Amino acid sequence: MSSSPKSRLAKAGMASLIAFAAVSAPASAKPSDIDRKFQSRLSDVVDENLDDWVEVYKDFHTHPELSLQETRSAGIIAARLKELGFEVTEGVGVTGVVGILKNGKGPLVMVRADMDALPMQEKTGLDYASTVQADWNGEPKYVMHACGHDAHMAIFLATAQTLAEMKKEWKGTLMFVAQPAEEAIGGAGKMMEDGIFDRFGVPDYGFALHVGPSAYDTVQIVKGQMNSFAGGFDILFNGVGGHGSRPSTTIDPVMMASKFVVDLQSIVSREKPEQEFGVISVGAINGGSAGNIIPDSVRVRGTVRWYKPEIGEKLLEGVRRTAEAIVAMAGAPEAEINIRPGGTAVYNDPDLSDSTLAAMSRVFPDGKAYFAAPTTGSEDYGDFLEAFDKSVYFRVGVYDPALFGEKNKTLDPMKTPGNHSPFFAPVPAPTIDTGVKAMTTAVMNVAAK
Repeated sequence: MSSSPKSRLAKAGMASLIAFAAVSAPASAKPSDIDRKFQSRLSDVVDENLDDWVEVYKDFHTHPELSLQETRSAGIIAARLKELGFEVTEGVGVTGVVGILKNGKGPLVMVRADMDALPMQEKTGLDYASTVQADWNGEPKYVMHACGHDAHMAIFLATAQTLAEMKKEWKGTLMFVAQPAEEAIGGAGKMMEDGIFDRFGVPDYGFALHVGPSAYDTVQIVKGQMNSFAGGFDILFNGVGGHGSRPSTTIDPVMMASKFVVDLQSIVSREKPEQEFGVISVGAINGGSAGNIIPDSVRVRGTVRWYKPEIGEKLLEGVRRTAEAIVAMAGAPEAEINIRPGGTAVYNDPDLSDSTLAAMSRVFPDGKAYFAAPTTGSEDYGDFLEAFDKSVYFRVGVYDPALFGEKNKTLDPMKTPGNHSPFFAPVPAPTIDTGVKAMTTAVMNVAAK
């Protein structure tokens, strides 16, 4: 068993989080005839199939599914992988899919994509926009692929097809993993609990990607820890309801929840060391019905992010302490406090990061593949990395390069909405083009003959 991301971070320290501000890729060697042949073959496959892949993307976008409900998406992925010659197993970790393609003696290479969407209403105005509604926590909610998992699935299937068509140029075994419930921060863990690596083998190498609000002709790699840990909370403040005209006869949970939201920020501004990263955000407050009724309870849900484990412990403890103090101040019934720990961050192997970037730099124009700074987002791909070390998770842009200045800095945030925005709308063809070329290059870099 390899060391965990947490222990590797403890050994390496966090200096890299400051050192890896976006820089240009190192000068690459002059492309060889082999490089040119690979680039030409790769471009041919992409050009021949890009229109089909865009239609696959649009279909996923129009039909989003929430965490652990991804049955339609999983079915499409399973069917397409089978057509390509993969041995496919469905229902891994509830709705996950694992496809295996053997091609002689060589490394076992894992490629992973996530499938789930978010409980939010789309506002992009696209002709293929989602109007889907689904049950979420017992309530009907609109559903949208606002984090780009539709692009991830399309790129995943496109990469599988590209590698299948280029079998003469690589050797080993591909393990294509379609993971459920990334947004719920639990799908990777469910696949691990279902014995994914006991059943299909421990990868020698692993690759994953995420799309985001940068230029669609760029690829970014972060050396070492690439993102934050993600904890969270779900707190039900219980009070005594009554008439809004007589608040003295009640214990008002709306007041308690409101004070809690404001007081949380004192943990960040007054308890967390100033030089360390840490965020507490409330994303949902649910309670009450009419304006003249003080309800019996109010639920507050939020997220907590950090880089260093000791900072996470401080923030999460502060959330619990703040909630308990507010309940005590109000003389209210005990609150239902659920705190979710941070799981794992994603750690990119430094040596594999170097070699992957070098390979991508021979495929993409100068400066389009480069080292970048860590992000404050989080995800559970790191759970897989408890089993193996050699992995790189990279980022791909989704918007017109003309909307960005130096180092992918947006010129107008209103025109480049980010992940989890109801306006998040990747430009399909060039995003998929870049993603497929980047992922295929990453795999070929470790599996080419």
